[in-house]
Amino acid sequence: MRDWLQLQKRLLPELIELLKKRYTILHQIMLSDCIGRRTLATSLQITERVLRAETDLLKAQGLIEIDSMGMRISEEGRQLVRQLEPLMGELLGMRHLEESLRQAFGLSQVIVVPGDSDVSPAVKDELGTAACSALSSVMGKEDVVAVTGGSTLAAVADQLTSATPWKGNWFVPARGGLGESLEYQANTIASTMAKRVGAQYRLLHVPDQLSEEAYQSLKQEPNIQEILRVIRQARIVVHGIGDAQVMAARRKVDEATREELKRQGAVAEALGYYFDRDGRVVHTMLSLGLRLEDITRTEVVIAIAGGKSKGEAIAAVLRHGHEDILVIDEAAAVEVLKHSGLDVPTGRLEQ
Repeated sequence: MRDWLQLQKRLLPELIELLKKRYTILHQIMLSDCIGRRTLATSLQITERVLRAETDLLKAQGLIEIDSMGMRISEEGRQLVRQLEPLMGELLGMRHLEESLRQAFGLSQVIVVPGDSDVSPAVKDELGTAACSALSSVMGKEDVVAVTGGSTLAAVADQLTSATPWKGNWFVPARGGLGESLEYQANTIASTMAKRVGAQYRLLHVPDQLSEEAYQSLKQEPNIQEILRVIRQARIVVHGIGDAQVMAARRKVDEATREELKRQGAVAEALGYYFDRDGRVVHTMLSLGLRLEDITRTEVVIAIAGGKSKGEAIAAVLRHGHEDILVIDEAAAVEVLKHSGLDVPTGRLEQ
């Protein structure tokens, strides 16, 4: 494919640029569900006049629909976007980003989706779809899958489908999560995933963080011990990555601890552990569930994260080095490379 693209670039460079422009417009309309011309022009940083000419052509081809509410992609347009994805991944630089990240952090697989989930919520759905594909590719029979909470994992649960029900598989929360918003709790996500694919699930009904007294008491409970044994049998772990201070605030961590996190240089949080820029663990939440030693023994660890604002956090967790598969959006991928002092591929083919 790359040889063909190089030939096209040399013989018809204007065709390549036009293809990229029209695909980007069509893809953004698909992600947005319904979007106005002015909003789309601002998002893509092109003039409304140029955009009008392009969208009129896309409408004439039956690829989008336009009404008083805005522009929507047609089913034919959606199919075309999916068919073009492998080619456009090469043209737009996604494959370059994937390979750069894979080599930099010793990952077995990296999937980069276009866009920035900080700006477009629909990109988070694309992350969810890509993560589902990654999970399906490694899922075996009678596997136990441990999942964390958060909005990104909720997007994965919403996108998960399976033509072949995973009846022998189990989904479990990686750790306690009571206290979070219900839809973002690990228990909710684990049960949703299981129901969508016909699998089974177990729940861990304990708070996200515990006092020492509560921790020592709960871990002696036979029911808690039994579910923890199941969780620690997980062959696959799927987790998100958060900014340290954002996650501390969301979990209502006390002010003294938050100041200590700042003093220790914490920039990232994953699985209840806080990491500094070098990937060192600087603080651990007292909670029940998977421990770091369990995660390092897990056969497949899938991290899913997106948004330009999380670039430094994602880089920190990757430096710790317990991930095998990374699913990330383009904006975050670029920031991870920048924070790692690595060259950022431009996505343009060399002459």
